[in-house]
Amino acid sequence: MTTTVTQDQYAIDQPEAILSPALVVFRELVEHNIQVMLDIAGSTERLRPHCKTHKMPAVARMQLEQGITKHKCATFAEADMLADAGAKDIFLGYNLVGPNIERAVAFAARYPDVSFSVTGDDASAIKSLGEVISAAGHTIGVLLDIDPGRQRTGVPVGREARELYALIDRTAGLRAEGLHLYDGHQRQQDFGERTAAVNAEWQKVAAFRDELVEAGHPVPRIVCGGTPTFPVYAAIYDPAIELSPGTCVFHDSGYGNAFPDMDRFIPAAVVFTRVISRPTPNRVTFDVGTKAIASDPPMGKRAFFPAIPNGEQVIHNEEHLVIETPDADRWSPGDTAIAIPSHVCPTVALHDQAVVISDDKVVDHWPVTARTRCINV
Repeated sequence: MTTTVTQDQYAIDQPEAILSPALVVFRELVEHNIQVMLDIAGSTERLRPHCKTHKMPAVARMQLEQGITKHKCATFAEADMLADAGAKDIFLGYNLVGPNIERAVAFAARYPDVSFSVTGDDASAIKSLGEVISAAGHTIGVLLDIDPGRQRTGVPVGREARELYALIDRTAGLRAEGLHLYDGHQRQQDFGERTAAVNAEWQKVAAFRDELVEAGHPVPRIVCGGTPTFPVYAAIYDPAIELSPGTCVFHDSGYGNAFPDMDRFIPAAVVFTRVISRPTPNRVTFDVGTKAIASDPPMGKRAFFPAIPNGEQVIHNEEHLVIETPDADRWSPGDTAIAIPSHVCPTVALHDQAVVISDDKVVDHWPVTARTRCINV
């Protein structure tokens, strides 16, 4: 990892009080990461952090207490969680189809004091959304989802995008609220190369925005990027830009290895694990299986163990992780360790709650409220 981390940074006074495997959040490190986010953004007004990483009302409230009033999510459960935590400006960066359109009506009715917006990239879906929302007597914002080359959702800037934005602007029940630009494919390790690629895509989107404004359409905001491109957009001083990093609130070893420029962030959510077996002289088996830590990274790269930095992860099953190391003799069944996830977002979603550490002590348990698919609506 480019961020230097050690086992000592994750000291816990009474590890015997924690069942393993367990998601553990270090509160001071979360506070640190939020402050780094604010430092990069330059002001709270420019931030619209994504909650998909933490999914916790406690973390949302920490951000609200720092004056961060705008928030982004990807599911209605996350939107419910944010609203229940006190957020008043919530952007669900997802296209609504099927029953989710009715859920938008239910959300607007349940939280009338919340400014709520979603994305759209299809004429039929946009019309259906407007019909249902207006029939219920509500209005919600819609941001046109722009595809900057990732080809996951959205439409590229051009004629179709102009027509869709005009459709949003004239559809009863909908407010044209801007553009959504997610560029998760921009993962260049060299910050200069990443900056050049992002700036090239931004120039196209900014020019498209200008065309829309000249045509008489309001474009109050452009919600941009994720964690890797966060510092690039932060350096672009356009009043419409809203920065939407997510992972960096907890950070992880995957981004720590991939992006050297992210070294101010420190992993704040880890998995607490115990040795359960010493099957061979050079192997140590931990209880952090695929049901406790994300398995979407390649085998062997799913976690970083500060106490075994050069260990090789050779087996990873549902309840077991086997590490080969010449230092295996240092470990005995019952010994504890910290595993820093390579991908923290789906790791968090595997747990019902997080054990919270402050000043080396267990001080709380935070529910991972939005890991479910349905809370209120």
